[in-house]
Amino acid sequence: MASPRFPHLDGSHHLKASDDGSDSDRVHEQHAQKAIFDPLLLPDDSYNEDGVYWADLPLWKRFTFVNRINNAEALRELRHIGGMVKNDPLSPISAYFREYVIPGAGLGLEGYVLFSIGNLKPLFQKAFPLCWKSHKICSQTWIAAVEYLEICGIIVGQLLVGILGDWLGRRWGLIQDAVIMFVGLLMLTAAWGVTENGWVICYVWALFFYGIGVGGEYPMTATSGMENAVGSGKVSTREDRLHRGRKVTSAFLMQGWGQLLNQLILIVGLLVFHHGSSKPPFSTLAAQWTYRVSFAIPAAGTLWLVYYRVYKMPAAGRQLAAAKATIKVTGYDTESLKLTFTYFGPRMIATAGAWFANDVLFYGNKLFQDDFIAVIKPNNDSIMTGWLYNLVNVGVSLVGYYLASFLIDNKNYGRKWMQIVGFMCDFVLFTVPAFHLQYYKSPMHIESFQAMYFLSSFFNQFGPNSVTFLVAAEVFPTPIRATAHGVAAAVGKLGALVAAVLYNYIDTQTKFYVVPWFGLFGALVTWLFLPDTTGLDLKEQERRWNCIRRGLEEDYHGIAVHPSHLSLWERMRGVGRYYDPVLDYRQRVEEMRSTWERSQARRHEEGVKGADEQIEDDWPAEVSSYFHQTSAAARPVGGQVEEEKLSSGSST
Repeated sequence: MASPRFPHLDGSHHLKASDDGSDSDRVHEQHAQKAIFDPLLLPDDSYNEDGVYWADLPLWKRFTFVNRINNAEALRELRHIGGMVKNDPLSPISAYFREYVIPGAGLGLEGYVLFSIGNLKPLFQKAFPLCWKSHKICSQTWIAAVEYLEICGIIVGQLLVGILGDWLGRRWGLIQDAVIMFVGLLMLTAAWGVTENGWVICYVWALFFYGIGVGGEYPMTATSGMENAVGSGKVSTREDRLHRGRKVTSAFLMQGWGQLLNQLILIVGLLVFHHGSSKPPFSTLAAQWTYRVSFAIPAAGTLWLVYYRVYKMPAAGRQLAAAKATIKVTGYDTESLKLTFTYFGPRMIATAGAWFANDVLFYGNKLFQDDFIAVIKPNNDSIMTGWLYNLVNVGVSLVGYYLASFLIDNKNYGRKWMQIVGFMCDFVLFTVPAFHLQYYKSPMHIESFQAMYFLSSFFNQFGPNSVTFLVAAEVFPTPIRATAHGVAAAVGKLGALVAAVLYNYIDTQTKFYVVPWFGLFGALVTWLFLPDTTGLDLKEQERRWNCIRRGLEEDYHGIAVHPSHLSLWERMRGVGRYYDPVLDYRQRVEEMRSTWERSQARRHEEGVKGADEQIEDDWPAEVSSYFHQTSAAARPVGGQVEEEKLSSGSST
């Protein structure tokens, strides 16, 4: 690939040439260097034929370039799928399960169980009215605690496992989550008490314990899924640059499949144990069988998940280990945590603030359902009606999940715009009925009310719910990525807690007045503080972080500080002034040389190849050959280039 814009190297390392040092030899050397390094440093999915980064292109050329790359990639994938079908018709399904279903299994179980809590409450109110409805024999406080302690358990898990995931590693965090969820499901299935109030208390604490495992799934699934897409090699992959967001959000959308499966099992279970009828009165025996079987089924799936994570995911924390090795940290990197809040504090405001707003909206979506069911089905006494509408709503949500996964890596739309548009659409969809609630609740206009209900679910998934999960890990450095994601997710769950408490004390009209503004708040926070990482090579973000970690922020000149990948706040602070693609090209070559030479020095000192053999194998053979020749000509093999001095050329 040609790249005439880049005077690639400064000539400090030369291939062997003729003694007269003629211009033709230097031109030959430059061409040799370009042929070796351009495919690695200027990949054709991010740079055009002139070596210009896609975000530096004029708007129309950028649009054309992105569409051309996306169309070619879609065609390549379709051909690949066609070849798979030709060889084995079921192989695409097994590949989908391997790439997306298994990594997202924990979130699928989370969606299943947590969605079940809201679905079971009306069943319990019908079957145990003196306990769950009138509170004559059960404490109203403990009944209310079903929702509160569940959320509190999730918050504890998000914070605790997020820290442990950065401390002990992703694999141990994933295993721990699966074990806690399995034990929690056994507790939920077997929950009982001498009295009904005792049963409720046991049920509540089982939910709290299970919630700890669920909370840990958020940072662990996001970080491990993303880092597996990026890989631990020295050179980034096409998969990372083009499909990193899809890989993470496709695992996240298993949450929707979990909700769908739970609703189906509850519907079938109630029909089976209530003699084929969905109408009350429900016997306590039918309710108990329905509820306990619905928790026993995912317990079996969670036990398999424990096995899979113990025996089939040995490399889940490889990139974290590599990042820690680079900065020579073995335990928890407290210094990186401090620097993250110093340099990336506004990003934390963006991820945590947007997640908080999203969870208030997510709970607000439920405001529509009870009202339109009351109009469509007056005097309705069956819980099956609500469950069936839930089923339709989950189906609509799944469409949003998949569309988000489809477009989240598209550079012409991407993460930031998807989140802003989703927030603003929900803002409008809640504002319209807020000021005309009685109008839309009338029988003549109830269908419009229903449409707004389903559309608010769609734009919640095709927007902030999918994006917050991804970017809360993506915009932070590897050493504290799980912690940052856990903090953002915990603040988000505080939004759910606020909604759960607030909605108990205000009427429906007031709720509609309050909820829309969280959509507007989320859009504003996203616009001001969230950087757009669509199309950004995360290896570049790690290079920038290594400079920051050494106190040399101004020495990084790559695409991680390109204005397109910075927030509005960061651009106003002038972070983008360090962007210099020509100087960055030279630095990246020198960093590659330095890494290669250190591996050679270690081999020479130890006298064995061992684990270091993998380090050189990260580079193509022609790169290693080039470094062998130029290092031999310029300095002894094993010499080092101090990385913090690589950018000294910027001052000349």
